[in-house]
Amino acid sequence: MTIRIDRQVANARNGAVPVRFQTARRLGKILAANPPAMFGLILAVCYLLIAIGAPQLAPYPYDKMGAGPVLEPPSRHFPFGTDEFGRDVFSRVLLGSRISLRVGVLVVAIAGTVGSVVGLISGFWGGWVDEGMMRITDIFLAVPGLVLALTVATALGPALENAIIGVAAVQWTHYARLMRSGVLAERTKEYVVAAEATGVPSLRMLWRHILPNSYSAVMVQATFDFGLSILLAAGLSFIGAGAQPPLPEWGAMIAAGRQYVQVAWWIATFPGLAIFGAVLAFNLLGDTLRDTLDPRLRKG
Repeated sequence: MTIRIDRQVANARNGAVPVRFQTARRLGKILAANPPAMFGLILAVCYLLIAIGAPQLAPYPYDKMGAGPVLEPPSRHFPFGTDEFGRDVFSRVLLGSRISLRVGVLVVAIAGTVGSVVGLISGFWGGWVDEGMMRITDIFLAVPGLVLALTVATALGPALENAIIGVAAVQWTHYARLMRSGVLAERTKEYVVAAEATGVPSLRMLWRHILPNSYSAVMVQATFDFGLSILLAAGLSFIGAGAQPPLPEWGAMIAAGRQYVQVAWWIATFPGLAIFGAVLAFNLLGDTLRDTLDPRLRKG
């Protein structure tokens, strides 16, 4: 204990930065030197704050009909106008942010967990286990993503929860391949070989040693997939396979407003801009996270 404290004191005097803070410091430098990355971070934080405070920020309930005149253009009382039922589009867009961010979180959590487990098992044990799991992954990859998501969501029934399952069924394959590649790269390193020679159990080796050194690419993919999940779920809702009225999901709002686009452009435009901003924010964050975690892209 004394030696450990002495080392910490010595490191502090020499200005050494603990390893756990190096990634955070590198991320801060990238954000400071990259205005688009900083813009993406600010935009993502704004979306998060809006989603948290949407019930207090929205002037009306999302399903309140007759809140204003039907198809009223944007005005001081209704910044985003009203829809065909006199509902406040501004309130519906704000409350829809909670739905869209929840979709992103759930899809990434489900797909990331399933794909990472598959990749860990496949890359570590190899052999027929690896061959079988990768062939199943190839089958899913052979089907176009939107078609597969639509098939799963339609088979389960039109609902937001089923759309989430459909999108997760598309995206888990990315995590499986990324995790498998990371495990294969770590599998042959000296510390793993030494751990096997000393009789360290396989599950402990996976959890304590291989997984912490293989997750970087998965984290980057999760950031990109967050925005993509919002976009795919909105697409499913647009064609009727996702969220159903009167839920204020952005894709469903665009679908409802497309028939009024010539006389009430605002009904579909503002939800579309909300989707655009969310996807842009998390894609910019994904680029920044990749620059931070990928050693091949580091400049120092």
